[in-house]
Amino acid sequence: MDNTKMSSKKFIKKLIITVLVLIFAVGAVVYIFDPFYHYHKPWLGLKEVLNDKEYQCIGTLRHFDYDTLLVGSSVMENNDNAWYDEAYGVKSIKAIRSYGATADLCYLMDEAYENHDIKYVFYNIDPSSLSADAETTYESTGCPMYLYDHNPFNDVQYLFNKDVLFEKIPYMIANSYLGDYDEGLSYNWAKWKTFDIQMALGLYYRPIDVVEMQDETIYNDKLVANIALLTKEVADHPETQFMFFYPAYSMLWWDGVYRTGERDAYIYCEKEMTKALLQYDNVRIFCFQNEPDVITNLYNYMDSIHFSPEINKLMLDQMIKGEYEMTLDNYEEVLDGVKEFSDKIVNELIVPYEEQDMLTYEIR
Repeated sequence: MDNTKMSSKKFIKKLIITVLVLIFAVGAVVYIFDPFYHYHKPWLGLKEVLNDKEYQCIGTLRHFDYDTLLVGSSVMENNDNAWYDEAYGVKSIKAIRSYGATADLCYLMDEAYENHDIKYVFYNIDPSSLSADAETTYESTGCPMYLYDHNPFNDVQYLFNKDVLFEKIPYMIANSYLGDYDEGLSYNWAKWKTFDIQMALGLYYRPIDVVEMQDETIYNDKLVANIALLTKEVADHPETQFMFFYPAYSMLWWDGVYRTGERDAYIYCEKEMTKALLQYDNVRIFCFQNEPDVITNLYNYMDSIHFSPEINKLMLDQMIKGEYEMTLDNYEEVLDGVKEFSDKIVNELIVPYEEQDMLTYEIR
C-alpha cells in the first residue's frame, strides 16, 4: 500500500513538473518568436512580417528602429515604406488605425515618441476623422488591450495562445525564410483586391434621397476637440516635420456626402483644421481632393474611398514636388475649388452613370 502511494506521489510530481515545463516552453517559444512584437523586434534573422495592425502596430512602434511615421487609416496601408525611405533618407514605419480617428492616431504617435526621435510624420487626414469623437476607440472596438497596456499579468492571453503558437508563429517563419515577403509592404492589402470600375460601382450604395444640405458647423464641437488633439502633437514636437494631406477619394464618395447633406460640413471641417495646423512652422499640408484625372477615373478604386497603390505613390510624388500644397494664403481658395468640383460631380459627371442605370441604391 505504501509503495502504491509512493508511486502515485511520484507520478503526480512528474506530471506537475512536465506540465510546468510544457507551460514554460510554450511561453518561451512565443516570447522568442513574438509575432506581435510585444516584447522585442525580430530575432533569429526573422523578417518584420506585418499583416495584422490591431495586434502588431503598437508593438512595432515601441520596439522597432525608425525615425519617420506613416500615419493614417486603411487608405495609408498600401504605401511602400521604401518610397519614403528613399525619397527622404529616412527609416519609416506605419502607424495605422482602420478608422483613422484623430484620437487613435494621436495615441499611436505618442507611443512612438516615447522612445524615438521622429524626423517626419506623413499623416493622412480622412474627412470623417474630423467629425469623429475625440476619444480613443481601441477598447470599445475589441482590440486586444493586453498588448496595449503595460500590465505584464494579462500577457498570459498572448503567451499561452494556441492561435499565436500554431498559426501566427508558423506564418511569420514561412514568410521570413521561405517566401519573398517585402517588409516595406507592411499591412498592405492591395494584392488581394481588384481596382476597376465594376468593383467601385458595385461597392457604392447610393443614398436614395438627396437630403437638404446641413449647416456647415454641425460637427463643430467634435471638430474643435480633434483640432486640439492634432495641434498639440505639432506643438509638442517642433523638431518633427509634419506632412499632412487630404487623400483622393473618388467621385462616388463626393456624390454620397452631397446626397446625405454633409458635403458643406466636411469642407468646413477641413478649412478649420487646415487653418489651425498652418499656424505652425513645422507643418505642410497638401490637398489631393481636386484632381479630376484621378478622382473621376473609377479604375483607380475598389470602392468609393479605397484607391490603388499607384495613387498612393502618385500623391507622394506630388508632395515631393510641392504640388497641391496649401498655405495660409490659398487654403480657402483650394477648398472652395474642391466644393465647386463636387458640384460638377453631382450635376454633370455622375449623370451618365445614372442614365445607364449603373448605380446601386441603398434599400429603404
